[in-house]
Amino acid sequence: MKAPKTIHSKKQPSDRREYPRQGVLSKIEDVAHGALRKALSSSTGRLAIAIMAAGKGTRLKSKHPKVLHSIAGKTLLEHVIAAATMVAPAEDIYVIIGHEAERVRAQVEHTGVRFVLQSEQRGTGHAVMAASEALAGYDNALILSGDVPLIQPETITCLRDFHLQQHPAMTILTAVLADPGGYGRVVRKSRTSNEVAAIVEQKSLQSKQEKIRETNTGIYAFQVKPLLENLHKLTTENAHQEYYLTDIASLLVRAKKKVVALPALNVEETLGVNTRAELAQLDSVLRMRKNQELMQSGVTLLQPLTCVIDSSVQIEPDTIIDPYVQVFGNTRIGSDCHIRSYSVIRDCEIGNNVEVRPGCILSESSIASGAVLGPYAHVRPGSEIGEGAHIGNFVETKKMRMGKGSKANHLTYLGDAQIGENVNIGAGTITCNYDGVHKHTTVIEDGAFIGSDSTLVAPVRVGRGAYVGASSCITKDVPSEALAIARGEQVNKEGWVQKKRREARAAKGK
Repeated sequence: MKAPKTIHSKKQPSDRREYPRQGVLSKIEDVAHGALRKALSSSTGRLAIAIMAAGKGTRLKSKHPKVLHSIAGKTLLEHVIAAATMVAPAEDIYVIIGHEAERVRAQVEHTGVRFVLQSEQRGTGHAVMAASEALAGYDNALILSGDVPLIQPETITCLRDFHLQQHPAMTILTAVLADPGGYGRVVRKSRTSNEVAAIVEQKSLQSKQEKIRETNTGIYAFQVKPLLENLHKLTTENAHQEYYLTDIASLLVRAKKKVVALPALNVEETLGVNTRAELAQLDSVLRMRKNQELMQSGVTLLQPLTCVIDSSVQIEPDTIIDPYVQVFGNTRIGSDCHIRSYSVIRDCEIGNNVEVRPGCILSESSIASGAVLGPYAHVRPGSEIGEGAHIGNFVETKKMRMGKGSKANHLTYLGDAQIGENVNIGAGTITCNYDGVHKHTTVIEDGAFIGSDSTLVAPVRVGRGAYVGASSCITKDVPSEALAIARGEQVNKEGWVQKKRREARAAKGK
């Protein structure tokens, strides 16, 4: 049977307390989770975590591996690994990869986890078979799904601790759903027991069992020895001809091994991804979770439903985020900043008291405290904007450094430039950094004044306190305190217009 990891099309509340629960399950949950407060034995043995991440994601209608689809700035798999590494060391976490294995490995190898190859994808049971050699040296193992990105470390810890306390062969993390239609049910041995008698598919339910709302999430804990002893007993006698890990439960029960269930306190955490709509839904959940976290820490989000902020972003208290702002990647924003509408920021370090006016695009750059950007500035990778500096409307920067108090307020391109302190860059200035083959650097020293519509052809240096006259094309270094003018001399031709008109009338009369 298929583990019910997908999202219902019917509306589900996000808090477990909103789900109607059977009285017996309410009691079971309270007893089970309350028991975790008791001290556990210090002798728990070695624990591994296996994350199933070999699937193709066919139902996503995508050529990319399922677990490499992203929500809230991270791949599905990276979210699961982040939660798992809060519970176990990375060297005890095994990611089971298969479809486009090397792409998946490359995406998450920075986390330090280990990898197991499932060369054929023949079901969840087959995935664990592929990992059996890696797991053999452990006493207990947790099995997670790489497409369940909302899972939290606290829930994984609860599952681990309950499993270690109860000493079963298998522990099933379950979900108590308001409407479990279409899902198999977890049938307990008695109304007040933690022990599981069977997992029954929807089509095989008896009339009394149809009232059960407890379902299997596809997340488990096992004692490794009985798990490995029974893996070879799995068969492919099902519609999809796959090995299902859920069938281990019935094998263990028949062998008189203890199988128990632990209801998840937050059902939302157990939701998986099978469609683009579900991907969008979980992205919204994680982003709203992040927005709530930011607001609780002292950040103002004027319209949080419109703000798209990655889970890895850090923002200090008393910063204001206007509607329709997007902040991605490893961006860090200081305190007392104001990020105005329609700005997009990715992988930037922003100091305190920075104002980002509407419509700015910032990428892989650092903005020092007190700077003012925009509106409609484009700060490209490698830009360093100094303290109190101004980058104004329709100014583009790339791989440049602007010193403290310097200003480029209008219609300017500054690429491959080193700009000192208290420099004024006039409107329409361009640093010509590319000769068709190589990039070259423009240096503008402290206190220089660059007149409007100037063209600085790199490599070139403008000295400290120097002036460049408007509309100049500077191809040679300008000494400190000098004035450079490089433009054609103005010539006024008196009476030229009248002469031109007479010539035009004469030509017309011919």
